[in-house]
This record gives sequence, structure tokens and C-alpha cells, in this order.
Amino acid sequence: MRKLYIGNKNYSSWSMRPWVLMKQAGIPFEEVMVRFDSFDANSQFKNTIGALNPVAKVPVLVDGDLVVWDTLAIAEYLAETFPQKQLWPRAAADRARARSICAEMHSGFGSLRNLCGMNIEASLADVGARLLNDDPDLPGEVERIVQMWSGLLDAHGGPLLFGDFSIADSYFAPVGTRIKTYGLPVPPAITAYIERVQALPGVKAWIDDALAEKDFLAFEEPYRQGR
Repeated sequence: MRKLYIGNKNYSSWSMRPWVLMKQAGIPFEEVMVRFDSFDANSQFKNTIGALNPVAKVPVLVDGDLVVWDTLAIAEYLAETFPQKQLWPRAAADRARARSICAEMHSGFGSLRNLCGMNIEASLADVGARLLNDDPDLPGEVERIVQMWSGLLDAHGGPLLFGDFSIADSYFAPVGTRIKTYGLPVPPAITAYIERVQALPGVKAWIDDALAEKDFLAFEEPYRQGR
């Protein structure tokens, strides 16, 4: 049985992506959750994950003797291993577009990722309003998300970014949680897309588990003093 090593579900957006992808696509795996005790070099987390891959970060997929790390690499490996699951869109042009937006998320949106860390159980609309006012880049990044999703939903008629569920939807599922947590203003059509994604069984299962964790980690909480 292949194993997927992840971090705390409330906080670990990168872990959420392949977990949701595999769960929603019906790819069997064993979850191994390694708690974020700290990210110090001598922490239990770093020791456990560092024994599996050189960057000592989650997620990590272990499939037999093969170890795959980095979310995009895991997604590509799964797409090749399970072609019948059609994890990327069917049309070549759509596959290229889906890969492009996933790569854009992977390397961009620095303010959204760094200032609006994933925190599914929290409600931080007041923080979101302040960040939008204070940070010069965050409004433009939210606008880019709206533009991206709106264009794809219009082009494919929904209900998801490329019609059917794909890697792209799993890749942006954590962004939807950030938009909700921080009350970032988006049009009704984008809110409706987020709700459709969060109603998917694989996404709902992750969110339910995150809400059940009740594990407050101060170093992951720049805006709260407690739960």
C-alpha cells in the first residue's frame, strides 16, 4: 500500500493537495500524519520527514521503493500511474492550461500564501480586511485568482475549473479555504465554486478532519493567541 506523509490538516495546504486528489479520485493510500511540532532541524517532524526526502518537507508519497516529494511531482506521478482516472483534463490544450495555472500557484501568490496561511478552523475576516489594506500585492493576487477561475468556469461551463474534477481543483482547494478564513471579497460565482469544491467528498473529508484536530500550534498562528 502506498503511503502519503502529510502535516496537520488544519495548517498544511501543500499536504491537502495530493491527499484530496487521491481521495477524490479513489486512489487507495495509507495516510501518515506527522504533526508539526516545529520546523527546527532537530524537531521530530524534521527528523521523520528528513529520513524520507532531502528537503524534509511534506507531502511525501512512498510507493514501494519509490519516494516522490513536491506536490506537483506527486500529481504528475499519479496521473501517469493511473491514466484511467483522467487526473488532468482530456484535451491537450486544457492539460497545458491546467499545468500552467498549477505551476503559477506553485511559484507565485507570495502574499496570499505567506500572509494568509491556511487555517481552516479560524475565522479571520478582520485580519483579511487589514491585510488587503496594508499589503500592496495581496489585492492583485486575489484579483488574479478571480480572473483565473472566472475565465475557466466560463470557458468550460463548470461545475469545476475544467468541467470535471482534475488536479487543478485539488491544487486550488486550499486557496478556497484561505478565501473563506480571511473573508477575502470575491464575486458570487467564485464563492459558489468554492462551495462546490468544498462539498466534494474528498475535500469535505479533509476539512472535517481539520476541524476535528483541535491542535493549536502557536508558530502557525500569527493572528490568534489561542483557539
